[in-house]
Amino acid sequence: MKVRRTSLGGARLKERLERIPAQRRLPLAVYAGTQLIFLFWWAAFYPGGMSYDSVSYVWHVTTDHWMSNHSVAYDALVWLSLKATGDLAVLTFAQSVAMAATLAYVTVTLRKFGVPGKWSAAAAIACAAVPSIGSFVIFVWKDVPFVIGAVLVFGAAGRLVARRMRGMQDVHDKEFRNEIAVLFLGFLSMGLFRNNGLLVAVLAVPVMLIVLPRMRRAVLVATVVPTLISGLMNVAVYPALGVTTPTKDQVYAMNYADIAVVYGKYPQTFTKADTELMAKVAPLSHWSGRAANCYNADWAMRPPMDRPAAAKHNTELLDLWMRVLKRSPDQMIAARLCRSHIAWSPFPGPADKAGNTLVSWPSVPKNLFGWADWNPEMRDSPYRSVLQIRPVNDQLHDIAFFTWKASKVPQLEWLLFRGAIWCYAAYAVLLVFARRHRSWAPLGLMAVPLALQLTVVAANPAPLARYMFAPMFLGILTLPLIGERLRHAKRQRDAVRAEGSDPVGEPEDVPSADRHRETEPAT
Repeated sequence: MKVRRTSLGGARLKERLERIPAQRRLPLAVYAGTQLIFLFWWAAFYPGGMSYDSVSYVWHVTTDHWMSNHSVAYDALVWLSLKATGDLAVLTFAQSVAMAATLAYVTVTLRKFGVPGKWSAAAAIACAAVPSIGSFVIFVWKDVPFVIGAVLVFGAAGRLVARRMRGMQDVHDKEFRNEIAVLFLGFLSMGLFRNNGLLVAVLAVPVMLIVLPRMRRAVLVATVVPTLISGLMNVAVYPALGVTTPTKDQVYAMNYADIAVVYGKYPQTFTKADTELMAKVAPLSHWSGRAANCYNADWAMRPPMDRPAAAKHNTELLDLWMRVLKRSPDQMIAARLCRSHIAWSPFPGPADKAGNTLVSWPSVPKNLFGWADWNPEMRDSPYRSVLQIRPVNDQLHDIAFFTWKASKVPQLEWLLFRGAIWCYAAYAVLLVFARRHRSWAPLGLMAVPLALQLTVVAANPAPLARYMFAPMFLGILTLPLIGERLRHAKRQRDAVRAEGSDPVGEPEDVPSADRHRETEPAT
């Protein structure tokens, strides 16, 4: 009787699944699979992973210290979650839902390139399952919606590229408008949730305009308008609402660090007036010592650096920075490349100079990363208990935390915590894909990871892993295009066999192993 009921239940489930339109089965399956994995991370690290910045957000919104040195839009989400539920779990759960839906959207994009569903689904599942980026999705961090926006842009840009490759030149149909709307939403998210996020759109748009000539007007709207909105919010709207703007020493800290790096190497190139100015904000021993570390700008801003004095003399320090740039451009560029090596180097720098990959653990110390030691508002905050990991199940937490710590094996850091290698993998796949199809259009997909890389190179305080998590997602999601190559080769072989005769020349895309296999006798 039980067997019969089971078989009937299975038949009903199969019948219901068959009612789902074929084109929706892949995205629904990917959403369900990735959401299930994100729920595992969410339950294990409930209400979500935390960092020093997470405590900052809560301090901003619960003590009326709203500041735009972080994302005001994300602070608003933190405030909404706390006010509505008294906790942060709703926010992190919503992040997991948004990322799962975005990954499902990208799998449909890949299907438009002829990628088998199992390949794109496997890539999406990998994005959720890899501990470094899978658990990142449930962190209380402005970078999470920024990354979701980047993946969304990648998916929308891919659909525009696929449209051009299929010769669909009509830019007035509903599908095209939807793709542009998603592109707009993705760039807007990046601009609102990270202060330098609008730079990604600025750097990505030239590539997209080149490869999508008949879509230029719409692409400009989807990139320029979000950039203007983001800039306007920071410059005019937030100050008008009473949000405190960042101090000058916060905005230009990297410029001060550049000066320190060059001074540490070539102090003889600095005039007496230069050193007198520098001495007003920090001892020269600090400028030539700890502050001269090119890997981490934070070292320059720590005591004995007098940050209020630096803000007071900011204009003079920026003039000094410009003079140093003019007389030692090679050293200034070297300082920026050193500090941004997380963007272009697969391997970390020296640990004794903080050149190692900086990763936030999904755990919270009792002193709230130091906040409870020096800030009485957070030490006595009624929300202090909220800022603790409270797993749904202790055994689930143990499994998840063990898995996360195991992924930090140093030999795999280049693969699991550094995005540069994934950028290069994506570029290689896309270049091969473009050459195979004899089209420049696929290079439009390179615009997003390239812009992300260049943004970090332009302005980066330290080798923080999270700054390159977006390229990690995009690199993994680009790999399934290899599956289209294999299908292309198989179609060529099938066409040759259908003709009933061997070709004079082998198809270019047939791997050498396949050629030998075709000549082997059947057993």
